[in-house]
Order: sequence, then structure tokens, then C-alpha cells
Amino acid sequence: MPRASAADAAETARRVLEVATAHFAAQGYASASVDDIARAAGVTRGAVYHHYTSKPGLFAAVVAAHQQIISEAIVAATRNSAPDAAIHDGSHAFLDAITQGAAARILLIDGPAVLGWQEWRRLDAEGPEQELHTGLREAGASPALLDALTAALSGAMNELALWLAARQEDTAARRQAHMALDAVLDSVVPRS
Repeated sequence: MPRASAADAAETARRVLEVATAHFAAQGYASASVDDIARAAGVTRGAVYHHYTSKPGLFAAVVAAHQQIISEAIVAATRNSAPDAAIHDGSHAFLDAITQGAAARILLIDGPAVLGWQEWRRLDAEGPEQELHTGLREAGASPALLDALTAALSGAMNELALWLAARQEDTAARRQAHMALDAVLDSVVPRS
């Protein structure tokens, strides 16, 4: 049997990741089955393990992909913003992106439990939290408080995202969440 081309292999890995995302979002990590993921992706269980090594490895790839999506949403929202507005624009983009679709369950509920706190924190620090740190620095947050402010705001936004994710269809809750986020951000980095 001929070996798959690099393009075929990449497409298989992408398809498995897409299907795994849907399964982890719908069923949670514990209930999702590698056999079901493989079947839905149209590949063998061995193909899943070839690309992702293990179920935790597959989940880690799903988490990393979602962290990248969140980071890209933040960057896109802040691309043309002045520094003091960018911290607000990026934080609102984070809140919207992390409460859409599978992101909250994968990143905030199953992520820490499956990956372990240290790995989950590392991934967050390399993605959205890094964007927050940069935004705070550029907006003029106190250098002496920069790391502490980043941690405090990151935690507050993650909790706000969990609160909002439990109220997906509640437009009043979404409005309240964004107003609360502005109130917190204004106390740290007032807009000019």
C-alpha cells in the first residue's frame, strides 16, 4: 500500500482534530471515545494515534488550536486600536471568542482537569494571557504591577467567561458581562 503524501497526512490530522473538537465539546473529555472520533473522521484508531499519540495528546492539540483561535481574535480586534483602547478591544474579543461554540468547555472546564494545571497554565500564558500582558504594558499599566495585573485580569476574565458560557442565549447576561469587563478594565487602564 502506498504511503500517504504529506498533504494527505496533514489533511487527515486536520480532519481528526476537527472531529475531535466536536466530540470533546459535545460529550466532554471523559465521555469522548477515540474509536468514535476515528470512525467519524473516516480513519482508523491507529491513524489517530499516529498523528496524536494518545487521547490526552489529541485533547492537548485541540486545546492548543483553540488557544490559537482566541489569540487570533484578540490580535484581529486590536490591530488598528490605540493602546488604551486595545486593552478593552482585545479583552472583549477574548470574552466573545472563548464563549462561542466549544471553546469554554474545552479551554476552561476540561482543559485544566485533563492537561493538569501546570500545562494548562503554560498554554494560556503562551496565548491569550501573553496578549493581555502585552496590551497592559502598551496601555501604560504600572510596570511594577504588570505581572500581578495580568494574572488578576486573566483570572477574572476566565471566571466571567464561565459565567457567560452558562448563559449562552441570554443577551442581557452578555451585555452585563461586557459592562462588568469594562468596569474592571477602566479601574486598571482608564481610556483617554
